[in-house]
Amino acid sequence: MKLHDLAHGRTGDKGDVSNISVIAYRPEHLGYLQKALTIERVAEHLGHRVETVTRYDLPQLGAMNFVIRGALKGGVTRSLELDAHGKCLSSVLLDMPLPKVDV
Repeated sequence: MKLHDLAHGRTGDKGDVSNISVIAYRPEHLGYLQKALTIERVAEHLGHRVETVTRYDLPQLGAMNFVIRGALKGGVTRSLELDAHGKCLSSVLLDMPLPKVDV
């Protein structure tokens, strides 16, 4: 199973920082997603694209927000990356395979 089976995402950017919101389709999946989407696993999945990852839990929204520093290689006006705004990063994260974890 992949993350996109249980959640959808939305990205935003500010300078060299990208944020990816992961929103559970169903509220009962949030506990599992919180255990499966550790900062370490997200950073490993995104690989060389990141310097640091911070996670903010938003249980009232059934969501988590990941703030990823260094993801945009200088930001929109300074990067030669094809995806300068980082809009594809949510698709990259949503393709992440999910582990088996006890809830």
